[in-house]
Amino acid sequence: MARIAVDRENRLLTAEFEGLDKLWAVKSRLEIPLAHVRGATHDPGMAREPKGIRVAGTHFPGVVTAGRFRRGGERFFWSVRNPEKAVVIELADDESYDRLVIEVDDPRATVALIENALTR
Repeated sequence: MARIAVDRENRLLTAEFEGLDKLWAVKSRLEIPLAHVRGATHDPGMAREPKGIRVAGTHFPGVVTAGRFRRGGERFFWSVRNPEKAVVIELADDESYDRLVIEVDDPRATVALIENALTR
């Protein structure tokens, strides 16, 4: 699971991975400028879509998907064990990833936090 935070002053979105998720994803933190964030949705169905080719990380179907993946020219970062808590964050072309698919504690509140930050 990850904690998502928005720093309005520095215009930065941060995803901080907790516990074993750091190990599975081979990353402990992502920082994305808010200018590169297009939007966020709560999308449990995303976990059923093909993951593509794993570049780095872990993939045990039905257990955990974490790390960097490529599919059809798109670059994804995954950190999901429970698909019901998956949030998809769409990023701009000049970012390292096209989409982040991240499990959070409260998907609706996380989407609202991100969308609210983008409208200000």
